[in-house]
Amino acid sequence: MQTLFHIARRRDWDEAQRDGAYRISTLGRTLEQQGYIHLSFPGQVKRVAEAFYGGVDDELVLLSIDPAKLVAPVATEPSPGSAEEFPHLYGELPIDAVRRVIPYAADGQGRFPPAPLDDTDAH
Repeated sequence: MQTLFHIARRRDWDEAQRDGAYRISTLGRTLEQQGYIHLSFPGQVKRVAEAFYGGVDDELVLLSIDPAKLVAPVATEPSPGSAEEFPHLYGELPIDAVRRVIPYAADGQGRFPPAPLDDTDAH
């Protein structure tokens, strides 16, 4: 499976490193509240960021995730209100499943960069 991504607030990622696992589903919602952690495929990251994170004042990071290191199941499902399917992680995100933590910010016009491709995504 290709690399998966999750947009996170830096402070949530820092807390996860202290706790040993990441448990935030999306902005303002925990894994326990949502039932899963929202993830994205590489081609979805930019659109998700611009739709939901443009007005966020917190420092953001993009977590590049190795799906082979996930313990909980990942299901690809339609997003509410859309036919587009997104990966959902039905459990916590282990710290060691995160390959890279990339600073992630919009430019002055609210545009975010696309997700970087890893070697495993180019195939």
